[in-house]
Amino acid sequence: MNIVCRTPPAPPAHRAFSSLANRDFRIYFVATTVAMMADNVEHVISYWVIFEKFHSPALAGFAVVSHWAPFLFFSIMSGALADRFDIRRLIQAGMLMLLGVSVGWGVMFLTDSVALWKAMLLLVVHGFAGVLWLPAAQVLIHQIVRTDQLPSAVRLGATGRYLGLVVGPGVGSGLLLALGPAYGILVNALIYTPMILWLVRAPYGRAAAEWRPAPRSLGGFADVWSTLRTVARDPVLLAMTLLVGASSFFVGNAYQAQMPGFARDLGHARADFSYSALLAADATGGLLGGILLESRGLLPPRVRTAFILAMIWCGALATFARATGDALAIGALLVAGFVELAFNSMAQALVQLHAPDAMRGRVIGVFSMSAMGMRMFSGLCVGLLGAWLGIHNSLALSAAALFAVISAMSLILRRPSPAAP
Repeated sequence: MNIVCRTPPAPPAHRAFSSLANRDFRIYFVATTVAMMADNVEHVISYWVIFEKFHSPALAGFAVVSHWAPFLFFSIMSGALADRFDIRRLIQAGMLMLLGVSVGWGVMFLTDSVALWKAMLLLVVHGFAGVLWLPAAQVLIHQIVRTDQLPSAVRLGATGRYLGLVVGPGVGSGLLLALGPAYGILVNALIYTPMILWLVRAPYGRAAAEWRPAPRSLGGFADVWSTLRTVARDPVLLAMTLLVGASSFFVGNAYQAQMPGFARDLGHARADFSYSALLAADATGGLLGGILLESRGLLPPRVRTAFILAMIWCGALATFARATGDALAIGALLVAGFVELAFNSMAQALVQLHAPDAMRGRVIGVFSMSAMGMRMFSGLCVGLLGAWLGIHNSLALSAAALFAVISAMSLILRRPSPAAP
C-alpha cells in the first residue's frame, strides 16, 4: 500500500516511555487511567444489572448506540470548544457528569426502582459526558508534552485506557460481589475525583492563544465543512479517519456490551466470573500491546501497518465469535486487544502529528466523530442484528464485512493522487 503523503523528518532514536519523563504527563496519565477505570467499573456493574433485569440484546445494543451517538453528531463541536475555551473546564464538566451518572445508577439500584426509561436516560447522559471531555483530553496532551514525546504520550494514553479496561472488570466485579451493585457503583463515583481535582490548578488549557494562533470563533456548518476539507486534503488524515470510522461502524466495542451473553453461552455455572474473564482478556491484550510496543519501539506509526493490524483484528473477533471453549475465546480476545490497541493508537498518533496547530481541536473532533461516533452503528450491526440472528452470528458477520471493506479501502488508497507532490 503506497499512500502518497509528505515525507516526515527522520524520527529520533527510540526512548522507551519517553513521555513519562514529563512530570505533568505522569500525573495526567495516572488521573486519566483512573477515570477510564471508573468508566469501565460503571459499565461492568450497570450492564450486568441491565442484563439480569431485562435479558435484552436490543437494550444492550441501545447502550452502544446511546453511548456513541453524541460523538457522531457533536464531536466536531466539542473539538471547536477545545480550540476556543479552557480545556480543563471542559474535562471537569465531563467528569462531573460521569460522576453524576454513577450516583444515578446507585440510587436507582438502592431503591430497587430500575426502569427501562431511567436506564436509557443514564446511558444517554453518559454518552454526552464522553463527547465533552475526550476530544479536549486529547488536545491537552499537546500542551503537556513536547512534539518528540507525542507518539509515546498518545500510545501511553491508549494503553491507559486498556489498563482501565483490565483493572475495571476486576474492581467492578469485586465491588459487585462485595458491596452489591448499589453501593459498588456509588463507591465508583468517587474514582472520578482525582482528575477533577488535578485540573483545578493544572497549568494548562487557560487559553489557546497562549500557545498557538488564536482560533476564530465557532462558525457553524461552514467551520465544520472547512475542517472536513482539511482532513480530506491530507492523505494520512483521510486514511486514518476512514480506517477507524469503518472499524467503529461495523464492530466498534459493541461486542463488549454483549459479553454477558457470550459468557452465558460458554456454559459455566457462574456466568458472572466468565463475564469478567472475557472482558479482562480483551483488555489484557491491549495492555500487553501498549507495554511491548512502547518499551521495544515496535510498529512505529505507519498507514500500511495500521491497515494490516485492523485486518488481524477482524480475524481475531471472528474467531472469538465462533469459539465454544474458554481457551480459544480468551486467546482470540487477547489477540484482538493487542492489535486493537496497536492500530487505534497508531491512527491517533498519525492524526495528532499531522493536524494543523490552528485547528487541532476540530481535526481531532473529526477523528473522534469517526472513531467513536460511528460506533453507534455497531450497536445496530452487532446488537440489534444479534437479537435476530444471535450475537455469535452477528459479530462474525460484522467482522467479515469490516475485513472486506478494509481490503477495498487499501486497494483504493494505494492509488497515487495526481495532485500529490
